[in-house]
Amino acid sequence: MNVTAIGQPLLTPLRIGDLTLPNRVIMAPMTRARASNAALAPTPAHALYYAQRAGAGLIITEGTWVSAQAIGASNVPGIYTEAQTRAWTAVTEAVHQAGGRIFSQLGHVGAKSHPDHLGGALPAGPSAINPGEQRLTPTGMKDTVTPRELTPAEITQTIADYRAAASNAHRAGFDGIEVHAQGSHLIPQFLNPRLNQRTDAYGGSTVARARFLLELLHAVTGIWDSPRVGVKLSPYWSGGSFTADEDTLARYDWLIAELNSADLAYLHVMGTPPSDSDDHLALFSRYRGTYQGTLIVNVGFTQDSANTTIERGVADAVSFGAPYIANPDLVDRFTHGYPLAAADPATIYTGGPTGYTDYPTATALLSETGR
Repeated sequence: MNVTAIGQPLLTPLRIGDLTLPNRVIMAPMTRARASNAALAPTPAHALYYAQRAGAGLIITEGTWVSAQAIGASNVPGIYTEAQTRAWTAVTEAVHQAGGRIFSQLGHVGAKSHPDHLGGALPAGPSAINPGEQRLTPTGMKDTVTPRELTPAEITQTIADYRAAASNAHRAGFDGIEVHAQGSHLIPQFLNPRLNQRTDAYGGSTVARARFLLELLHAVTGIWDSPRVGVKLSPYWSGGSFTADEDTLARYDWLIAELNSADLAYLHVMGTPPSDSDDHLALFSRYRGTYQGTLIVNVGFTQDSANTTIERGVADAVSFGAPYIANPDLVDRFTHGYPLAAADPATIYTGGPTGYTDYPTATALLSETGR
């Protein structure tokens, strides 16, 4: 074992499918709103940003739109056009040249979108029920509206959109994809009986409400010859029409057990930040006993709590979001005990390189100070 990995399970290799990760520090998906162009395509700045963070065991990109109907935020890239696919190719090439591995996260906001993002059209969801949230539009925060109910034909088309986006990700050179099924976006809307009150094959019971996700996974997993598809879930999500009550957790228990047969690369579970590491362990132990494959956990972890979580077998890897904003060399900092830098919250979602690609590495800072 590398001496730097002693006492740090985070720094040991991990096998997912036929892909070997050099460490268990995962870069979580984070919207950064830098695709400020009409094509909603990634730019050279995206390639630099992700390549700077190639030391991660695995990078998972910001959520990317699977279609024009999926859009629900400004300046977020898609992966549904040829221009977008070509632009993502430059990103994957930069990451691979830097020695990294990268998955594309595929997303759709569904009823949580706003007409301002859709050329004035109503968003569509599992049922015509307002999710009761707010959305940042090009002209400011606005309340969500009552969406259209997706027709069965539109559900079929949406699944086809995910498959096409997965195919584009494969052509762009990604190492795999992650299906965005967290928060209050389209897939969780289908899983939620408050928002999904359909009476057809996609609603009415826990099994039927999960059909959309399971059919979608069947459609996209065939793109790769080996397990290269992950799923990110957030059973503990609360807000708007989402409540992490025992009924909700029981439904996710069933779903996560069902995913054992989905031939996934991993399951990525997002939890509410707890107050201490013991709470972290209790939060995610529920799913370690249910899911038999590779388990990645997310939100609120420190280096110490992440190492403890892996050491005790609660998870196989830990993903970090906010720490990766200001620490492109996060693995190096964990390895050598360098302090973590703090991100400037004012530049997280702004355009341009400031607060995006201009955060220095710890070694660069030490060099500047002559230490």
